Amino acid sequence: MKKLIQGHQQFWESYVPSHLDQLEELSHGQKPRVLFITCSDSRIDPNLITQAGIGELFVIRNAGNIIPPFGAANGGEGAAVEYAIAALDIQQIIVCGHSHCGAMKGLLKLNKLQEDMPLVYDWLKHAEATRRLVKENYSQYSGEELLEITIAENVLTQIENLKTYPVVHSRLYQGKLEIYGWVYHIETGELLAFDPETHAYVPPQSQLSPRELGAFYEKTSAPPVACNLPHKEDNGNGQLRQPVTIRSQVKSAEPVPQTEVMPWLTAEQAQRIYQGSKR
Repeated sequence: MKKLIQGHQQFWESYVPSHLDQLEELSHGQKPRVLFITCSDSRIDPNLITQAGIGELFVIRNAGNIIPPFGAANGGEGAAVEYAIAALDIQQIIVCGHSHCGAMKGLLKLNKLQEDMPLVYDWLKHAEATRRLVKENYSQYSGEELLEITIAENVLTQIENLKTYPVVHSRLYQGKLEIYGWVYHIETGELLAFDPETHAYVPPQSQLSPRELGAFYEKTSAPPVACNLPHKEDNGNGQLRQPVTIRSQVKSAEPVPQTEVMPWLTAEQAQRIYQGSKR
């Protein structure tokens, strides 16, 4: 507690004086650009990992970044989603999972939680669709490999849950809302974003338009993206094609070995994670 109080004192002495105009403006109302849904895990800080300023993100946090389907629970998640879209006119939603998620570890051993943590058990049942999908489609995996898959699949499940909300369904129909799926890797601080076109998790900047990508590279020192990712395509037998290369749309580059772009993933892990949902 002492550290927190000292931290606030430092904030009040150093930050507040130079941001009085901004704080005054924020006192009259909020205009966040993005609804950011993520886990309560203390290792995840939405504003830090995106470098978003105060007032830019409207955040929902809970164990496992779960959004129960519409009508399935009376918790605050649904109310927050509805308020963000209907009252704040937010037009972008990010569902962000993360590596080493304790909630997803619990989901894989759900029955063991019923006696010791009954409230956690009841909450994680809202992710039953994730548990069943993983159980029936990834039975060949176990341990950390299975956890990685569960984390990635759960992000997609929660996006589907979001679509059951009337306000979300209506705005999507009007083309006034976009939903993104991210996975944050704690060890390296890197992000992967789900690409529905390729049905793959890819570096998020690869999803930018050519104009947005040009602006991105003008403001960052990051090298052009180039990495080999499996591409799912209906070839008559439901199997993956050979990896294809995803490159920056504004700068040419030779393909970078996958271990250099995503150093924490082995080739086998990348194949498993990048293939996305089997639904």
